[in-house]
Amino acid sequence: MKALRWHDVKDLRVETVEEPVATKGKVKIKVEWCGICGSDLHEYVAGPIFIPKEAPHPLSGEQAPIVMGHEFSGRVVEVGEGVTKVKVNDRVVVEPILACGECAACRKGMYNLCEKMGFHGLAGGGGGFSEFTVVSERMVHLLPEELSYEQGALVEPSAVALYAVRQSKLKVGDKAVVFGAGPIGLLVIEALRAAGASEIYAVELSEERKAKAAELGAIVLDPTKVGNVVDEIRTLTGGGADVTFEVTGIGPVLKQSIDATSLEGETIIVSIWEKEASLQPNTLVLPQKSVKGIIAYRDVFPAVISLMKQGYFSADKLVTKRIHLEEAVSEGFEALLKEKNQVKILVKAE
Repeated sequence: MKALRWHDVKDLRVETVEEPVATKGKVKIKVEWCGICGSDLHEYVAGPIFIPKEAPHPLSGEQAPIVMGHEFSGRVVEVGEGVTKVKVNDRVVVEPILACGECAACRKGMYNLCEKMGFHGLAGGGGGFSEFTVVSERMVHLLPEELSYEQGALVEPSAVALYAVRQSKLKVGDKAVVFGAGPIGLLVIEALRAAGASEIYAVELSEERKAKAAELGAIVLDPTKVGNVVDEIRTLTGGGADVTFEVTGIGPVLKQSIDATSLEGETIIVSIWEKEASLQPNTLVLPQKSVKGIIAYRDVFPAVISLMKQGYFSADKLVTKRIHLEEAVSEGFEALLKEKNQVKILVKAE
């Protein structure tokens, strides 16, 4: 079968690999759509970050080259011995976290904090940029008939956004700011809307992404046009936002995110970082502010799917391009680097 594999930085190849089979406790899926994630883009331009290159991943047992893709939907075509959760022809999405089930975090149910944690499609074991992939039964969630496969490919990134908001101290009626209106930033705006934020501000430079953020209900601020964006936020919110979300992975923006919160405000770091960022601790100490990092999600896929049935996280609003696997590098990864009008690009392997 055809699959897109990461070999090294800026070295992705569509290759012919062996088609997987469903062994005991496993589910084989015919992939319908797979989204290109910001994490995939980080691996392409600055990896390896999550991809095991020098040694096999402790859970998958694999190392580069590995099949990429972890935001995907598909149809069950084979089930292994003992599988009872799904059957052949079921429509599904995959929660792609690899967890050991034995460490302290896993024993507490915090599987996204597993000491050996990895992602299907980043840490080996297969991936969604392929015709077929095999996953553990526990990773599979049924996709309701009223949701399209394209919508299904947005469940995973939407889970990141919903989990970020759930992990914050935001309450109904609070004011929030999202720094960065890329795909995850836009989904955070949707999650904030669902959570009952009274005012949602989006800080963004791209004209296309500003328009998309406004379409989703955010009050858009362009830092090149409002002067000091932190002062502007403080003025508009009456002293600062209750919670801010940093979704850019850029050092100076992290500082702005913290400065834009109110006294005892909170900043949630959602982005994955390629470099270190400096921080003056007194910016937290004196106003008693807090910063919290989040990784992936846990126990939110059912809630995301339920919200999608209500119209949140709409693929019609967020998907800007659909391509075939052979075009994944030129029309997918490279397009996301060069074309700021792109939000979510979906790939079909056939």
